[in-house]
Amino acid sequence: MVSDRSLEVLRVIVQDYVASREPVGSKSIVERHGFGVSAATIRNDMAALEEEELITAPHTSSGRVPTDKGYRLFVDRMSELRPLSSAQRQAVEVFLGQSVDVDDVLARTVRLLAQLTQQVAVVQYPSVSHARVRHVEFVPLAPSRVLCVLIADFGVVEQGVAEPEQELGEDALAELRAHVNARTGGMRLSDAADVLRELPETLPSERWSQQARDLAATLCQVIVEQIESTRHDRLIMAGAANLVRTENDFSGSVTPVLEAIEEQVELLKLFSEMAKEQHGVAVRIGRENAVSPFSEASVVTSGYTGSGYDVARLGVLGPTRMDYSNNMAAVRAVARYLSRLLGE
Repeated sequence: MVSDRSLEVLRVIVQDYVASREPVGSKSIVERHGFGVSAATIRNDMAALEEEELITAPHTSSGRVPTDKGYRLFVDRMSELRPLSSAQRQAVEVFLGQSVDVDDVLARTVRLLAQLTQQVAVVQYPSVSHARVRHVEFVPLAPSRVLCVLIADFGVVEQGVAEPEQELGEDALAELRAHVNARTGGMRLSDAADVLRELPETLPSERWSQQARDLAATLCQVIVEQIESTRHDRLIMAGAANLVRTENDFSGSVTPVLEAIEEQVELLKLFSEMAKEQHGVAVRIGRENAVSPFSEASVVTSGYTGSGYDVARLGVLGPTRMDYSNNMAAVRAVARYLSRLLGE
C-alpha cells in the first residue's frame, strides 16, 4: 500500500514522462513540483512505487517511467477530466456542423479527433438495424450497367453499380423496381435483405425466364450488400502518421500495429469488448489489450448514438505514453456532440 504522497509522485511522473519522454528522477521532481520534502524522501516514495510495480527503471541509475499498472492507477484516480477549451469546442461545432450526410459527418469526426489528440482516431459506423426501407431504385446507366439505390429511414442512402451479363431492359427494370418496393417498402433492413435474396425466384414465370431472374438476382444482391454495409462492421480511421511519429515508444516496429488497424478485425473485436468506465469513456492500457499488436498501445473509446441508430463507438489509439486526460476529454466531447448531431 502506497501513501497519498507516493500516489502524487506517481501522478507527476506520469505527467512529466508523457510530456518529455525522458525518465523522471527524484531531483527533477523536487525542482519542478512543490512537494516541500527532500530528494531523499521522494526517492523513498519512488522505491515504494517501484515495489508495487507502478514505475520501473528502463536503465541502471536512470530515472523512472510508469508501467502499464502505473498508468492504470493514474487513470482510475483521475477525479475529473480537463474540459475542452472554448476554442476547441467551437471548432468541433463548426467543423462537424458543416457535414452534409452521415458519411461526411463520420469522415469529419475522425479527422477532427486525430487533430485534437494527435493519435490515430477511429470511428465505428453506426448500425441502423431499426431503419426501414423507404424506396429502392434501379437506374440504367448503360446496356449492362445499372445503378442500384437504397433509401431508408434516418437519412440512410446507399448506392452501388451492378453489371449484369446482359441488358435487362427498361420494362423489366420497372417491373422489378415495383416488385421490390411492394415487397420491402416499410420493412426493417435486416428483414428486407432476407426477402431480396429470395425475391427473384418469385417473379412471374410467364414473363421472367430463368436467365432474366438471374439478372434480377444480380441487382438484388447489390441492394443486399448495401444493407449489410449499414451494420457495425466498418471503421474509418485518420491520423496514422501520428502513430508513426511515436514509433520510438514501441519496443519493436510499429508496423504490426498499423497493419492490425488497417485489417480492422481485431480492433472491432476490441471495441465491442470495451464497456463504458468512469467519465463516460473506456480505457485499455498496454497488456490489458489481449491482442498482441496492441499490447504496447492504449485505446480510449466512448459510445455515440443517434435517432434510429444503435450505439457505436469512436476513440483513439496510441502508445501507452499518451496524454490520457486530454484524450479522454476529447473522445467524450466529440462522442457527445456526434450523438446530438445524429439525433437532430
